[in-house]
Amino acid sequence: MLERRSELTMAVHAFFQDRRFVHVETPLVSGDTVVDRHIEPVPMLQSSLTGSTLDDRPMWLQTSPEFAMKRLLSAGMTSIYQITKAFRQGEHGARHNPEFTMLEWYRCGDDLQSAMQLLSEFGAAILNRPGSEIVPYRDVFLKHAQIDPFTASDAQLAAHCRSNIEITKHFLGDQPRDFWLDLILTHLVEPKIGFDVPCIVYDWPASQSALAIVRDGHPALAERFEIYVDGVELANGYHELLDADELLRRNSVVNRQRLADGKRALPMDSRLLGAMRAGLPPCAGVAVGVDRLLMVMTGANSISEVMAFGFDES
Repeated sequence: MLERRSELTMAVHAFFQDRRFVHVETPLVSGDTVVDRHIEPVPMLQSSLTGSTLDDRPMWLQTSPEFAMKRLLSAGMTSIYQITKAFRQGEHGARHNPEFTMLEWYRCGDDLQSAMQLLSEFGAAILNRPGSEIVPYRDVFLKHAQIDPFTASDAQLAAHCRSNIEITKHFLGDQPRDFWLDLILTHLVEPKIGFDVPCIVYDWPASQSALAIVRDGHPALAERFEIYVDGVELANGYHELLDADELLRRNSVVNRQRLADGKRALPMDSRLLGAMRAGLPPCAGVAVGVDRLLMVMTGANSISEVMAFGFDES
């Protein structure tokens, strides 16, 4: 398995070197962190690293190199990628390890279509599965879950879950719309896609935009895309948001949600906001879970099987 892992790493490097990407390294520990409702970063104190007792501001093990890599784009880099460690608190299971390996890339000038094309090329080169099926989010819901994610009411989504997903009997009362959409996606859609060829799902609900551009319309759509192989989500990508004020607004919304969930608020301000105000060029980016990718390639049932040492052995 370690030999397969080494071969995969070399194949990834070759793929991006052929396209004249530059491999970069960014800090694992930062005062900035991605603000996400469901992703919990691992906190540290600055003094624990510097030995100083004067500054106890929180630092974070990075959940993704996204912020730092976008700062490099703002500073003049154009096509960059990174294979790095990432850390997420509380994520431990068959497909999750609190410490995992992430591949992330960004290319200036890419829009949604060109970004999905590059991801399709990546899947073909690394998985040896030519081409990808590229399908709107709405269409995979209609085909595999028989419900429209944009026109169905919250009550209809909840009723559909309770009729088709056993786990929903444990959820009583009202839940946010995105809760029901996520249940339908993970239980009724994901297990059925990406088996003949990789499946790239795009045009997500605006409420799930994260750091993607939202395209106006009825409904408004997030220019976000994910790739699925053998029923497993392997990568998440965005036609990247460029508006610093909009990012600050989204961070505020997410922090209110986190507080309502009983979690701590995460830093609103960041060096990324300053870089965006200085000028983040139009770009698209993708993050790939390398361990999950290797699981699919080898047929492994647990993420610990594709690591030298899983979390329980570390």
